[in-house]
Amino acid sequence: MLYSVRSSKDFQRGDGGSAGKDMASIKTFALALAVSSLGITACTSGQSEDDLMTAQIGVNAYLWRAALDTFDFMPLESADPRGGLIITDWYSSPEAPNERFKATVYILDTRLRADGINVSLFKQDNSTGVWTDAQIDPDTEIQLENAILTRARELKVGDFS
Repeated sequence: MLYSVRSSKDFQRGDGGSAGKDMASIKTFALALAVSSLGITACTSGQSEDDLMTAQIGVNAYLWRAALDTFDFMPLESADPRGGLIITDWYSSPEAPNERFKATVYILDTRLRADGINVSLFKQDNSTGVWTDAQIDPDTEIQLENAILTRARELKVGDFS
């Protein structure tokens, strides 16, 4: 289908003549062409759904979702899906109001791997009315990483699309 515009006067007059109809047809054709090219690009890209999800958020989608699920009880301070960084705000459980925890989760890879995640956990105690840093058992961070990995595997197995 070829389109031609006879003169610029037809557009300046705005009389709705045939040039105006031609312009509407051109716009409709251009829109249809753009939409169809997007569909063709998406269908023929050769990427798996996992690759497309990773491209959208920048890190492994299963690790990202699993990390958010694992720390969903803590208030979220910051989350950067492109950089793979999740930072929670301080959280105190009702059972132990004099201690609080904060977590930082780093997703380091686009693949679902054990070395693709790192958790840093911080603890503070309040015994004299002032919050002071306290020691964390290093095994706790490993247990949290394992919980995230387990959840990520569950999400991947449950994804039948």
